[in-house]
Amino acid sequence: MTMGKSGEVKVEVCKILNKIGALQFGTFKLTSGKISPYYIDLRIVPSFPDAFQKVCEFYTNFAKEEIGVKNFDRVAGIPVAGIPFASLIAYNLKKPFLYIRKGVRLHGRERRVEGVIAPGDRVMLVDDLITTGLSLRRAAKAIMAEGGVVKDALVLLDREEGGKENLQKSGIKLHALLDIVEVAKTLYETNAISEEQLKTILKQVKKG
Repeated sequence: MTMGKSGEVKVEVCKILNKIGALQFGTFKLTSGKISPYYIDLRIVPSFPDAFQKVCEFYTNFAKEEIGVKNFDRVAGIPVAGIPFASLIAYNLKKPFLYIRKGVRLHGRERRVEGVIAPGDRVMLVDDLITTGLSLRRAAKAIMAEGGVVKDALVLLDREEGGKENLQKSGIKLHALLDIVEVAKTLYETNAISEEQLKTILKQVKKG
């Protein structure tokens, strides 16, 4: 991907997120337990078919260019927000799709990974965004318990609060289409957010 094309895609994603109202300011408790002054709700993307289709197209192209389809065998969605994106990416790439359960089922096969996985299968994890990386690391453990291999994680957005570094500790490389600083600066430049809101986001990144 040339820098120009990459930049265009990033601006396009920011426009989409702004248009559907995905960015909110206030006080939010994140999945990681952290409190944040802003929230990017990517769970709403599938409710907008055009936005969903475009975002999944960007994800798919990014996976091809950043990781390479020969470097993974299966695609796994992280519950809950990562699952719709992962299913479409797997479909687009003609790769088998798996998803991780939040907890172990107490009936049936009592496993956390749903779908067919064989020992040695290389699994690419897909989530909507990353904050601390806890959800992705848990998912990786569940896949490894089934004999799978996890080397790559694909997200739309890195909130830049330590997730990338935490994944590295588990031997997993993070591939993020956007980071929150890029998003915040793009939204500010297009007058979608105020200078105060820009500072709010940047301050959260520094806090990590």
